[in-house]
Amino acid sequence: MIRLSVNINKIATLRNARGGNIPDLIKAAMDIEMYGGQGITVHPRPDERHITYKDVELLRPIITTEFNIEGNPIPEFVDLVLKHKPDQVTLVPDDPNQLTSDHGWDTIKHKIFLIDVISKFKKAGIRTSIFVDPDIEMVKGAKETGTDRIELYTESYAAGYTMDKEKAIKPFVEASQLANVLGLGLNAGHDLDLENLKYFAANIPWLDEVSIGHALIADALYYGLDNAVNMYLRELG
Repeated sequence: MIRLSVNINKIATLRNARGGNIPDLIKAAMDIEMYGGQGITVHPRPDERHITYKDVELLRPIITTEFNIEGNPIPEFVDLVLKHKPDQVTLVPDDPNQLTSDHGWDTIKHKIFLIDVISKFKKAGIRTSIFVDPDIEMVKGAKETGTDRIELYTESYAAGYTMDKEKAIKPFVEASQLANVLGLGLNAGHDLDLENLKYFAANIPWLDEVSIGHALIADALYYGLDNAVNMYLRELG
């Protein structure tokens, strides 16, 4: 069964646009779990333009499914994760001012750094996942870092899906097959939506989890949050 972890950054973005606490991020997270969501993902950035470090503190005790914190492992982020001990930490190589994540790790170039950071999280009992492009060499490099899982960065799949879905998914199938052989768990995320999710899930049978935020929250504006969560769950079979 492929698990759905809902990224709630965009709910925080809407709240922060006016200040105050509308919409209520904590209630939204609890509701998503009640509606069937199997995890909550947050991506706090240094400028706290959406999820804040305080949000992480408030969310941790109320999440009853799976809590996934993703981000660039700068010292402040590492301290945050070690303090609140989520079920999973996903390491993403984004710059402080980056609008959204747009590439995976170079697991060869940053091998020593990743080994060091991952070892800290694993000693604390936190499952680790690292963001990678669907590149065979990057998957091989990920194995050498000691990570438990990789998260395939799916923007190129989403961009190519409407033109040639078989071509778009091919590198992801190859990368996932290798990850499976190497004993790596497999997550995926970025630009997955109601149009392209079912095909992706059907062709990546070793997939453990997808993390979806922007598209799901946007769909919730039309369908409601309960309906949107369950529409995505149905796409995952």
